[in-house]
Amino acid sequence: MQNPIYTEVTSCRDCYKCVRSCPVKAIQIKEGHAMIIKDLCIYCGRCVHVCPNSAKKVREDKDRVKLAIASGRKVICSLAPSYASEFKGLEREILTALKKLGFAAISETAIGATLVSEALDIYSREHDGTAPFIGTACPSVVELVRKYYPADVDKLAPVPSPLQTHAAYLRHLYNEDFAIAFIGPCIAKKVEADTTPGYPDFAITFKELRAWLDEEGIDLSEIEAEDVDFIPAKAGTATIYPVEGGQIATSKVWSGNAFSSDALAFSGIDQVMSALSDDTFPLPFLELLACEGGCINGPASNDRISMAARKKAASEHTTKRLDEVELFTGDKEFAELLLEKGYGILHNPGPKAESNGRGKHTEDEIKRALVDLGKLTKADELNCGGCGYNTCRDMAIAYLDGMAEIEMCVTKMRKEAESKVDVLLRNIPTGVVIVDSDLNIADCNVHFLEFFGDMEESFLDQSILQMVKGLPLERFVPFADKFRDQFYLSHPGQYRVHFKDKYLRVTFFLVESKRLLGAMFEDITTPTIRRETVVKKAEDVIQKSLETVQQIASLLGENAAETEIMLNSLIDAFSVHGTGEGESDFRQDEDGDLS
Repeated sequence: MQNPIYTEVTSCRDCYKCVRSCPVKAIQIKEGHAMIIKDLCIYCGRCVHVCPNSAKKVREDKDRVKLAIASGRKVICSLAPSYASEFKGLEREILTALKKLGFAAISETAIGATLVSEALDIYSREHDGTAPFIGTACPSVVELVRKYYPADVDKLAPVPSPLQTHAAYLRHLYNEDFAIAFIGPCIAKKVEADTTPGYPDFAITFKELRAWLDEEGIDLSEIEAEDVDFIPAKAGTATIYPVEGGQIATSKVWSGNAFSSDALAFSGIDQVMSALSDDTFPLPFLELLACEGGCINGPASNDRISMAARKKAASEHTTKRLDEVELFTGDKEFAELLLEKGYGILHNPGPKAESNGRGKHTEDEIKRALVDLGKLTKADELNCGGCGYNTCRDMAIAYLDGMAEIEMCVTKMRKEAESKVDVLLRNIPTGVVIVDSDLNIADCNVHFLEFFGDMEESFLDQSILQMVKGLPLERFVPFADKFRDQFYLSHPGQYRVHFKDKYLRVTFFLVESKRLLGAMFEDITTPTIRRETVVKKAEDVIQKSLETVQQIASLLGENAAETEIMLNSLIDAFSVHGTGEGESDFRQDEDGDLS
């Protein structure tokens, strides 16, 4: 099955923004494209959120759910409690819409959360109020521990996630064939559907649900809301699970003490990784959620709703629930079974430590890689982060691992580009000048100054070139105004000019549209003089021919004026006339051939 997050290669634009945002650098740059490595990914969805070209895609599973419903199979919706913040004010409408989409029944994922908390409470009471575990509510955190903190896998709580537990409980209650489809803000839940099939069978996001409603023409603002019952009942306190600290607040052991040191909550990958980096065990219970603020800020939630509004909506929803009767408060027998069997209740062995495949490299190998990246000294290691890695050393290691390409190093590529331009300017046999939009010299070479600098050749060196940069072009070139016109042409032209005692071919080229313009000056004095000689001789021949033609024309009674005009225009077309010392005659060079 396709990875839950993948890259649309044709849309990937070499920006490395996904690499910068990925907390575990699970993205390989290959031929300029950013590819997600499944064995390294924790499915937090950051790359999807930050990609400016929407090249990072989330696998859509709604068609599989639609097909299951269309086949006549009973499909139960496991609805994430964060629906209250995603569809605030439209809670009854969204439930009605789910029934219209064909779901046989709707149950709250928070039912599973209640059972998880109950099981951990039992464990805590049996162990003097402690439960030194890493919570398994967030599948991204479980993936993070498996792949990047493998030594801590045995510290994961011995119970499955609320979603997996919810699916197991539904199958425990209802002895019939049905499929379970999770709907929520989480991309990583698709991994649970993939790795523990049936617990649940499918996982779709709120974004997929919105798209599905649009396809069916269902408008929540116009739908007539109906009363829809949850099975087996409405969840209670556990509906606050999607907010940071929600799992601890649901516990009957830890929730009573606001300053408890036996259970701590952290959200956001940076905080989570910081907590996992603490080697001092036994730690208190760690409620860890990959998304900042909790699941209400999931990667597939509506990002137009502020974090404050989401948290407020989730809190209000739980508060209202607590005033209702006949809420689901737990199932002690099943909670004990859950604690006893753990992942076995899913017929699954549970999370296993997995090597992330990153190699170990010697210091010499890293130093050689740094040299390949143009980092010859410590001073060259700018750690600019342009490549997506925090340091040049990290980039070098990624390069050795085959995860990065040399071209990702912005400073190296800039230096190489500048070096190539510098070599080209210094060695090209023609004069070259590059000017900005204010017609100040951005760069030039010695040959340009030989043409226009009025300096002794012995004074022309690289230091002089540095002094010239930034000076107005008009100080050197009498036809500087011609440059301004070229900035706004899609295809700058080619001209010929007689300047002082030289004939020059001027070829304009755009370096950066409307910002930088270049011009090459080629000395064509010798072929032009040769051409002038040919034209002079041609004039003599034409003059004699004209006299003969006029004599014949007068004899025939015809007027040779048109013939004379045509021949004179032919002479003009082949002529280049200077205007005097220090001046120029700037003329369009249509064919570009002056020889």
